[in-house]
Amino acid sequence: MSQTDALTTLQAQVGQEVHVSDWLTITQEMVNTFADATLDHQWIHVDVARANAESPFGGPIAHGFLTLSLIPYLTGEVDPDKPRYEGLKMGINYGVNKVRFPHPVPVGARVRAHVTLQSVEEAKGALQLINTITIEIEGVNKPGCVAEMVSLLYF
Repeated sequence: MSQTDALTTLQAQVGQEVHVSDWLTITQEMVNTFADATLDHQWIHVDVARANAESPFGGPIAHGFLTLSLIPYLTGEVDPDKPRYEGLKMGINYGVNKVRFPHPVPVGARVRAHVTLQSVEEAKGALQLINTITIEIEGVNKPGCVAEMVSLLYF
């Protein structure tokens, strides 16, 4: 698919939910590894016994930024064998306009991403997409994360 064809296709999808991911279970190992990588070892994330006893959340929770960092995986943007757009050579994160963490994500919870395309336009040899990503927590009314992500797609 050419960039022109992709633009036409994507323009027709503006305002629509364009992707729902599979469920992903948040494990304590994921949280601990993220804590090690970011040097954020706050007890509400990594001290299971203390979090179970003292946390207002009833146990350990994922870092908000761990949840945010899972967006490329959950939205299917990082699998070179299954590109989300035919003919896509490369996609990059350009930024985040807004991000909120309305509800903590407990360790052991399952999450999935819902992607709604907000806009698409041409931008210096690429397509710039703005998507609202909502990270649903199974069985919880509030999302774990809502982010307005800006991406550049190169065809």
